[in-house]
Amino acid sequence: MVPSGRLRILLDYRPALRQRTGVGEYAHNLAGALCRLAPDDEVTLFSSSWKDRLRPDAVAGASTIDRRIPVSVLNFAWHRLGWPPVERLGAAADVAWSLHPLVMPSRRAAQVVTVHDLHFLDHPEATTREVRRDYPALAAAHVRRADGVIANSEYTRGLIEARLGIPPDRITVCYPGAPAWRVREEPSKPGPILHVGTIEPRKNVQALIRAYLALAREHPETPPLVLAGRIASPVARLAAEDAQGELFRTRVRFAGYVSDAERLQLYREASMLVIASSEEGFGLPALEALTIGLPVVASRRGSLPEVLGEAGMLVNPDDTAALSGAMLRLLSDEDLRRAQAAKGVSRARHFNWDDSAGRLRTAFEHARSRKAGRS
Repeated sequence: MVPSGRLRILLDYRPALRQRTGVGEYAHNLAGALCRLAPDDEVTLFSSSWKDRLRPDAVAGASTIDRRIPVSVLNFAWHRLGWPPVERLGAAADVAWSLHPLVMPSRRAAQVVTVHDLHFLDHPEATTREVRRDYPALAAAHVRRADGVIANSEYTRGLIEARLGIPPDRITVCYPGAPAWRVREEPSKPGPILHVGTIEPRKNVQALIRAYLALAREHPETPPLVLAGRIASPVARLAAEDAQGELFRTRVRFAGYVSDAERLQLYREASMLVIASSEEGFGLPALEALTIGLPVVASRRGSLPEVLGEAGMLVNPDDTAALSGAMLRLLSDEDLRRAQAAKGVSRARHFNWDDSAGRLRTAFEHARSRKAGRS
């Protein structure tokens, strides 16, 4: 059902401007779903960058504001000074939606923030310099004063309540949606073991590589390990951890950031997706794998059990033998692979961008009402 009452929605589209990771996909797809849900609304994508330009047709049905301001400069001004308000940058909105926990300054708009995880509170050393500088110090206060809070999972909602003291009625869970991909035909022989995601400490890639190398030493026929995603932390030290460096060099491949088409092809060719993360707010690659019918081995931590349900093989990611054993079971048991793939396709149907956009827009209406009540 299309909600009543017209809204002017401004969203910070910068995470989707280039090389979209999970937050970028979230911004891009929910923006599109909002435009489909309520065509009478005015959805505006905001971007600022010194060198990267926002295409006017980035999202069908949305307008754009593209300012030539360095991201780091605007973020410092917004986060530390609370200036300039979005109105000074050409935006007139009822709701200003930030895709991270720090509000977009505004004179008149209701302010809505998004919390994807709270990893930065416990491990600031594993984040970028800007996140390290601002998020641990400011996030709690920003989230508390926001007119609405969006969480990407029930797991994250629980963290927001417990760690930041936000009442549950101010938090709305808006899951990512499954991509519009057709279910794959299983390859005639097992393809590579796949990991998709930015290479950073919380992805626990070291544990995955150790488990994979243990498996490959014991079973030389094991297919290669492919790690697709932007490399945000050094990986050279990983080779030194392997007693057989040649095995690491010849069987482990870092593909770097991949395009949408390249990522889809990797999913189609792989034997399984493995996620050994120590913490995930949602875990979009897990949902992508479910959608296409690719079996998943995943960490029994964070939101991954919530996302996968009975459709994934959940293990302790720090238990090398358990991680290797789960991979071996999928490689050696054709019936198990097919059963897990079928469960995954069914599970993926629970996650829909349009449904999430409906919940998101209702949250915006409540935020606008809350803002009006405080004015």
